[in-house]
Amino acid sequence: MRVGVAGASGYSGAELVRLLAAHPGAVLAKLAAGEQAGQPIDKVFPSLRGVSSQQLDETDWGALGEACDVVFLALPHGHALDAVPQLLASGCRVVDLGADFRLRDPAAYREHYGHDHRAPELLAEAVYGLPERHRDEIAGARLIANPGCYPTATALALLPLLPLLRRQPAPLVVVDAKSGVSGAGRKATTGVHFCEVSDSLKPYSPLAHRHQPEIEQLLGEALATPQPVAFVPHLVPMTRGILSCCYLQPAGEGPLSELDQEEADALYGSAYEAEPFVRVLPAPELPATKNTLGSNLCDVAVRVDRQRRLVVAFAAIDNLVKGAAGQAVQNFNLMFGFEETTGLRSAPLFP
Repeated sequence: MRVGVAGASGYSGAELVRLLAAHPGAVLAKLAAGEQAGQPIDKVFPSLRGVSSQQLDETDWGALGEACDVVFLALPHGHALDAVPQLLASGCRVVDLGADFRLRDPAAYREHYGHDHRAPELLAEAVYGLPERHRDEIAGARLIANPGCYPTATALALLPLLPLLRRQPAPLVVVDAKSGVSGAGRKATTGVHFCEVSDSLKPYSPLAHRHQPEIEQLLGEALATPQPVAFVPHLVPMTRGILSCCYLQPAGEGPLSELDQEEADALYGSAYEAEPFVRVLPAPELPATKNTLGSNLCDVAVRVDRQRRLVVAFAAIDNLVKGAAGQAVQNFNLMFGFEETTGLRSAPLFP
């Protein structure tokens, strides 16, 4: 398939080039960027020497749509709103790694992103690209809204508990998550400057992060009832990785409040036994970001404290792979009929 990447000069864009250059079913037809246009990709990212030396073009949606069967958009929020209608009109399919088509409600988009949604007619068509939840819908989609990194880790931590949550009075759900600084993108800002981040750990946007409504929407749609989430992200002085710790405290009697550790382990094992990128860790192991580094894998675990009526679910991913480019390629595979793991079988880097 002829593939284009817009935003190829960013971290997620570079990951897409790295993965797609080795994909047996993909040809990199177009790479587009803004300020870096005119330069070869391996000058912008020397790590890609010998992988691709393709030139970065100016971003021209007409040219991308004509040259490509699918375009990956690795752009800041807002930029896909004008691009996607043009690309779809050209007959091209789109995987958007940004936030512009994740939220179903235009009012929620305006509230959390600060401006009106300029293509609201496409929100109902966009498929939320979490393969472990929406595999069948992804296969036939023209437009994929690739999930955010925090929502990916959080969803994969919680999905096996959904059958219990459907029969349980809504529990308190608290998500305490940590991310490496690459999640903030490549553009230098004070908040992710080495001197500001090194030897420090800090929360940011507590209870007001833009990924909170995405997590609530995902759970609410799966449960067919609203599920409020208290989401507190933290910035960790490391380059890659997300660790999501999800605390559930049942509000009353029900299957979640009666769950024991053995039943929880069986629930997670059954939910993910056929999933190629989710590894359920046996006790006493717990997820660690180092063990998923550079891979499309997600490690999950669950712990139950009957005495305190508490269930804690954990997940670790690489935010640039399973949390961005790797999941986008996984969606590409499903959209075009490739084996789902094609181009994504690399083991994590260690140490």
